[in-house]
Amino acid sequence: MAHTLSPGLYIVATPIGNLGDITLRAVETLRGVAAVACEDTRVTGKLLQHLDIRQRLIRHDDHADDHAREGLLALMAEQPVALVSDAGTPLISDPGYRLVRAARERGIAVTSLPGPCAAVMGMTLAGLPTDRFLFAGFLPPKAKARADTLAELAAVPATLIFYETGPRLLDTLAAVAEVLPGREVAVARELTKLYEECRSGPPAELIAHYAAHPPKGEIVLMVGPPVAQVATMDDAEAMLRAELTHAKASQAAAAVAKATGLDRKALYALALSLK
Repeated sequence: MAHTLSPGLYIVATPIGNLGDITLRAVETLRGVAAVACEDTRVTGKLLQHLDIRQRLIRHDDHADDHAREGLLALMAEQPVALVSDAGTPLISDPGYRLVRAARERGIAVTSLPGPCAAVMGMTLAGLPTDRFLFAGFLPPKAKARADTLAELAAVPATLIFYETGPRLLDTLAAVAEVLPGREVAVARELTKLYEECRSGPPAELIAHYAAHPPKGEIVLMVGPPVAQVATMDDAEAMLRAELTHAKASQAAAAVAKATGLDRKALYALALSLK
């Protein structure tokens, strides 16, 4: 038996393609709220119809005015209200953060139900480093702004994740090739659907493929982190000389070994010869 939900805002993740990915908790919550705030009532209406749920739908996106937001806040102060996006986890490159912020400021309880997220799913498929990643949403559509954004992110020591559309993919891949040369790139598309795919490789290879096979649908574009520069013993000698001005040979060798990954014993021998 489902228990009665307390008043507040319930952030509910919905499927990004395959309707079977809805969670049991999400279904129970959508049945139990007083209303569902959504980007597009037609899109959410189809999902609820599939789930055999009849529910009041209230359109709410980032273009909603203060009056509309106030109405939702007043409702959730008294009754449970769900917030969904057209697909995936709300607020992740989707509307909602203003509503959540306002609810928290007023002491209204906010509960988030985990579920599908295209960015996270793309990372699990790509085979790129996952220990550190940066989600940057959609890149700007204009060439200069897109290149400037990529240049701004160039030094970030993490896998970069972007959302992209089929018609813009080739231009974005070309920008990545120019601004972030030498990076491995992965393109994940049609996630959870029949023709799901994830391709990885250098940008030029992916450009050739998608020029011949124009992509459709929503895309997750991932760019590997900067390639670490391999230090040489010539580099190490200059670093050791700098360290030796204020440290013992053993200390200098330890510091340079940590910074470069070079063999500590070899560095110590070099440090001794330099002293």
